[in-house]
Amino acid sequence: MIPAARRRLVVLYAVVFALLVSLGGRLWYLQVMTTVSYTSAATQDQVRTVIVPPVRGQILDDAGQPLVDNHTVLVVSVNRQLVSQQADGGIGELHRLAQLLHMSYTLLQEKIRLCTAGVSQPCWQGSPYQPIPVDQQVPTAVALQIMENQREYPGVSAQPQPVTHYVQPAATDAAQMLGYLQPITPQEIAQRHLPVTGFSGVDLVGQAGLEEQYDQQLRGTSGTQTLTVNAAGTVTGVRHQTVATAGDTLVTSLNSQLQVDTYNDLAYAIKNAQAQGNPGATNGAAVVMTTTGRILAMASYPTYDPSIWNGGISNREFRRLFGTAHGEPILDRATQGEYAPGSTWKVTSTAAALANGMSAAGPYSCPGSVTIAHHTFNNWTTKSLGPMSFHEALVWSCDTVFYQVAYQMYLHDRYAANFEVNSHAPIQKMQRMEVAWGFGHNPGIDLPEQSPGSIPTRQWLYYYWKQYKHYWCKHGNPNGSYLQQIAYDDCRTGYQWTPGQAAIAAIGQGYVTVTPLQLARAYAALANGGTLYKPRLGEALISPAGKVVQKIRPRVIGHLPVPGWALSYIRDALVDVVTQGTAAGAFAGFPLKKVQIAAKTGTAEIFGGQATSVFASFAPASHPKYVVVVMVPKSGEGADVSGPCARQIWDSIYGLEGHHAVFPNGQAPTKLPVVSANGAITAPPGYKGAR
Repeated sequence: MIPAARRRLVVLYAVVFALLVSLGGRLWYLQVMTTVSYTSAATQDQVRTVIVPPVRGQILDDAGQPLVDNHTVLVVSVNRQLVSQQADGGIGELHRLAQLLHMSYTLLQEKIRLCTAGVSQPCWQGSPYQPIPVDQQVPTAVALQIMENQREYPGVSAQPQPVTHYVQPAATDAAQMLGYLQPITPQEIAQRHLPVTGFSGVDLVGQAGLEEQYDQQLRGTSGTQTLTVNAAGTVTGVRHQTVATAGDTLVTSLNSQLQVDTYNDLAYAIKNAQAQGNPGATNGAAVVMTTTGRILAMASYPTYDPSIWNGGISNREFRRLFGTAHGEPILDRATQGEYAPGSTWKVTSTAAALANGMSAAGPYSCPGSVTIAHHTFNNWTTKSLGPMSFHEALVWSCDTVFYQVAYQMYLHDRYAANFEVNSHAPIQKMQRMEVAWGFGHNPGIDLPEQSPGSIPTRQWLYYYWKQYKHYWCKHGNPNGSYLQQIAYDDCRTGYQWTPGQAAIAAIGQGYVTVTPLQLARAYAALANGGTLYKPRLGEALISPAGKVVQKIRPRVIGHLPVPGWALSYIRDALVDVVTQGTAAGAFAGFPLKKVQIAAKTGTAEIFGGQATSVFASFAPASHPKYVVVVMVPKSGEGADVSGPCARQIWDSIYGLEGHHAVFPNGQAPTKLPVVSANGAITAPPGYKGAR
């Protein structure tokens, strides 16, 4: 062999030897050094974790009566993994099951399909290894047929499970406050900062109302099951499991009977308004609260049965809930509906005038109309009622008195600032008083859904003009219709706070809007001497063992900047509103000697439509405990619609005029109901009301 060939052969041997050493080293590394990590990875591939949802806590009223609880029902579930292992893929079994459940095969298939991109409800958002509930509250005979014929229904189970139960009729009458449950989505896990471990799509979580607000406390802690599966995905056993911990019980300040009565009274008032020739009266709200910030009842009309969320909601039901064609029942009009308050607003205008040095005695003239900055503003009557004090102006609800007062304050309140194009313009004196009463921002109730209303400060007006300027300039016409002329003027000077705007704002119209809850909270502050609270529905959280975990109290957030004598002066005037003023007709024959009501009527006119009827009241006038506010849009005058409704609510509270007293002796429960470790619930000690 020639030397050159020998050298090449040696090099080839060396290369082959090096490759064999490298391969051997790599095999040794994989089989020896990384055995633990690969064994762990292989093990992980053979297990699946399934979340076990906890029993959700109950929601109780002030006497311990359940509003939302859990009932044990027979639930039929389908295990996709086991069903799909049959020869025909489970088609025959699913057809038999659909027929047994009186359900279409298509719907059954939809319920057990997994929710992925492009798949609409109904579908399953949980783990594919979790049995999927397809029917709740099945008859016992159907459940027995499934359990006794497992050869016919392999992979199908019928077991007793706790499901959310809405106690009627109070739950329907309080549906918007209670909220509802739905499986959580991955997006919500991130938004709510929930831990990925211990929480998944199979958990039902609060999506609105108290269910959302107190979701963390109500839902408890999920358990887990670690399942072993083979390469085909078939479950072969249970490796480990942890028990779920039940959620806390939420005790609220709501009273079930008062909630039902309040809703029924509101519904009757709206239907009566329709019968009186006001077909636009299709919705409304009523609020009953203590003067210390606790909500006792809060009704929003129309409402719906929240149990429709159980087991998934259909597209038809979804459209009915959220669509305007059926009145949008999902909307809580007590906390989200924004309406002009009308003359109930005059208490803030009076407070602003008195706080800024104007005389309570006056006299102030009350003509049938006044002219301000070349515009005529009419009173509710064409008669001249003569000179009067603020007391009489409130009793008779004289608009022209407040027009003139607002104009005088307008002229002496940084007049030049009204015409500046300035996003930092100073707030007006009268609007500063309105904001101090809690208007113009969220009331801070323990609900996720609430609206701030609107107070037309100079700054608010500037941003409002910036928002709509383009539209006004596009559609405005100085020679067009009335609305086109207004749009033309707004395009050029919509940022200016004008004398006319100041005048109509003083009687609760124009740009002024409030929610019924905001108005109730303001009247509670007037009644209690000036303390403004963040309202609360929740009263306490009680653990499954029966221990009080947390007491929930309304928080003081401010005090009205009004002298005590001025608040007393306004309260005295509101007493006379009921005895001899604009509310006297609505309360004719009412036993005022037993319970003295103080109130203010409101009629907020709407351009081209019927007025919003408003009534705000508190009682007993000498030592106020409760506030009742009713607002019904497009229904008529406050004394004709909302006033009689409020009267019926007061009858229910105190047991007057043939009603059963919700609060015997006029006293709401002051103690919590007792929740024992075995689940038994008893009324608060000493409670004598209905339960």
